[in-house]
Amino acid sequence: MRDDDEFVAFVEQSGSRLRDTAFWLCRDWSLAQDLTQATLIKVYLSWQRITHNDPYWYCKKVLLRTYLDHKRLKSSAEVQTDVVPDRPAAADAAELRITLLDALGHLSPQDRAIVVLRYWEDHSVQTVAELLGLSPGVVKMQSMRALASLRALLGEDEAVPAPLA
Repeated sequence: MRDDDEFVAFVEQSGSRLRDTAFWLCRDWSLAQDLTQATLIKVYLSWQRITHNDPYWYCKKVLLRTYLDHKRLKSSAEVQTDVVPDRPAAADAAELRITLLDALGHLSPQDRAIVVLRYWEDHSVQTVAELLGLSPGVVKMQSMRALASLRALLGEDEAVPAPLA
């Protein structure tokens, strides 16, 4: 049985990682904070019943479902912007980060979740499939298509140098 002190320690240890994952999914720090907070509320309400050995795994699954639910239920009153919130980063990496965030925004929410989990957080195909409730084959196919879309958006084919003969 888990107690409140254990939950507080869990949040202190994992809260920023969850928020970062939420940001890469939604590309909006304010929404990422909201998604993280909603996730932590849901996890806290079921904290006593969580039997999983790794509560972070459970929490990440709740975050992904919260994100995907938010995208399905998105209100038409929301206003989207092309401006990415200011975030400290190395000067040379800032432009690349903004370009990548913009490209991720062109993917569907589920494709974005797959790309973030597979390539940003370096999870296996099996892990991503379990987190999203998909088959490994679907994860492989959608990640391949999403990466092809990202490559097309980023113009990677033009930037790849020719191999030396």
